[in-house]
Amino acid sequence: MKQIWGSPRLIAIAGALLLAVVSSSCSTLSRQGKPPAPDASVHELQHTGGGTGSLSVPLPEESMQQAGPPAPEPAVTLAAVGDVLLHRSVYEDARTGNSFDFRPMLAPVKSMLETADIAIANQESVTGGAAIGLSDYPAFNSPFEVADALRDAGLDLVTMANNHALDRGERALQRAIAHWRTLGVEYTGASTDEADRRRLRILEKHGLKLAFLAYTYGTNGILSPPGKEYLVHRLDKEALKQEVSQARQSADAVIVSLHFGNEYQRLPNAGQQELVRLAASAGAVLILGHHPHVLQPAEWVDDGHGSRSLAVYSLGNFIAAQKQPGPYTRIGGILQAKLRKKAASGDSPGGVTVEHASIMPTYIRFSDWRGYRVVPLASVEEHELKGASSIRDELRQHMRRWMPELEILDR
Repeated sequence: MKQIWGSPRLIAIAGALLLAVVSSSCSTLSRQGKPPAPDASVHELQHTGGGTGSLSVPLPEESMQQAGPPAPEPAVTLAAVGDVLLHRSVYEDARTGNSFDFRPMLAPVKSMLETADIAIANQESVTGGAAIGLSDYPAFNSPFEVADALRDAGLDLVTMANNHALDRGERALQRAIAHWRTLGVEYTGASTDEADRRRLRILEKHGLKLAFLAYTYGTNGILSPPGKEYLVHRLDKEALKQEVSQARQSADAVIVSLHFGNEYQRLPNAGQQELVRLAASAGAVLILGHHPHVLQPAEWVDDGHGSRSLAVYSLGNFIAAQKQPGPYTRIGGILQAKLRKKAASGDSPGGVTVEHASIMPTYIRFSDWRGYRVVPLASVEEHELKGASSIRDELRQHMRRWMPELEILDR
C-alpha cells in the first residue's frame, strides 16, 4: 500500500480530484450568495442540526449594517403656563407712550417656553386691543401687545375658553382672535363662526399630531349672542366626551384645557375630578386646569383602557395682580411634559404617553403695583416673600400630593 499511494502519478490524480471537489463547493456557495467570511473559523462552518451538509454561515457585513438600530420613537416636549390676567396695574406698568411692552415681564422665564417644542398659555383676559378701550376687573380687555410678548417668548397656542371671554362682548373676542391669527399663534376654546368651531386644532411636531381642545364652565352669566353659541366653547359632559373621542381619530394625542373649579381653593373639588376622569376615558392624554388662580396638585389618572393620563388641576396665575390673603395667587407653575409615541407590543396597546413631567413654580414679583416680573420661585428671597423657604418646601409637597415622582424644578 505504501508503494501504491507513494506513486507520484496517483498522488497527482488524488490532488486533482480534491481540488475539483473544493472548487465545486465554493462555486455552489457563491451562487447561493452565502460565502463564508474570509477569516471564518472551523466552528462557523460546522454542520448544524438542520440536516446533512447544511452550514451555519455568518451574514455578510453589509447586510448587518442595513439592519441597523431601530428608529427612535417620536417625542414632543410641551410647556404650559396658567392664567394671563391683566389687571390695570399690570398693563399700565407695561405702558411705553402710546404702546405697551410686556417682554421684560416675561424675560426671566422666557427660555422655558421657547425651548419647548410646543408652548401654550391660558389667556384669561381677552386681548381686544386698546382701540376699543382697555379695562380690568370685572370686565377685562387687554392690549394686543401682551399677545405679541407671549409670541416673542415662544407661545404656539393659546386657550381662550374662560369666564372672562365675553366680558367685552363679541367684538373684543373677534378682534382678539384676529390678532392671534396675524401672529401665527393657534387658538382653541373660542371660534369666529360655525366652520371655525368644527375645525380641529392640530399642531404637528417631530411626526406627532397633537390636538388641542378647551372648555369653560361659563362666562360670568354673559350669554353668547343668539345663534352664536360657537363663540365660546362651553363645558358639557357629552360634548366633551364626543369631541375628545373624535379628535383622537385624527391625531396621535389629545390635550384638553378645562376652565373649572373654585377660585383660590388649593385642592380640586369632586366636579373637577369627575371631568378629568371623563376626559381621560375619552382619550385625552394630558388635562390642564385653569380658573382657581392658585396651584392645584398633579395626578396620574387611569384612562380605563390600560394606560394613564396626566392631569394638573390648576396651573395658577402666570401674570396677574392679585393679592389674596397668603402668597398663593402670586405663585404659578410652568409644566414641562414629554409626550412619546410608543408602538404596540405584548400587553401594551401603544400610542402616545406622558413619559416625564416636571413643574417649575413661578412667582409674580412686584412692589407697590409696579415692576412686574415673572421669576422662578426659587430665586425669591425672604425680604420679598416672608417665609419663602418654608413656602417652597410646602409647595413641593403640595404639588406631589398624589404624584410623588413629579419633578419640581428650581429654574
